[in-house]
Amino acid sequence: MALLSDSEIKTKLSELSGWELHGKEIQRTFTFENFVKAIDFVNRLVEPAEQAGHHPDLSVSYNKVTVSLTSHDAGGLTASDFEMAKTLSSL
Repeated sequence: MALLSDSEIKTKLSELSGWELHGKEIQRTFTFENFVKAIDFVNRLVEPAEQAGHHPDLSVSYNKVTVSLTSHDAGGLTASDFEMAKTLSSL
């Protein structure tokens, strides 16, 4: 998959609520009522990530889950990162 240009990244990022650019990845922190609900979210993102073959980096801190997406094989951001961000945002 081809890396996106800076202008393509900016355009795609403007279409996503809550996601931010951090170097060569996009990131969003989801906040939940408690730890159990945060882990429930993590469990729900497993299936779509597996189906897409695109696995996010995750950080869990009590009621917060930070999701980071990048295409490691391509060395940066590709269209698949933004598609996965849309999918995860809809969970």
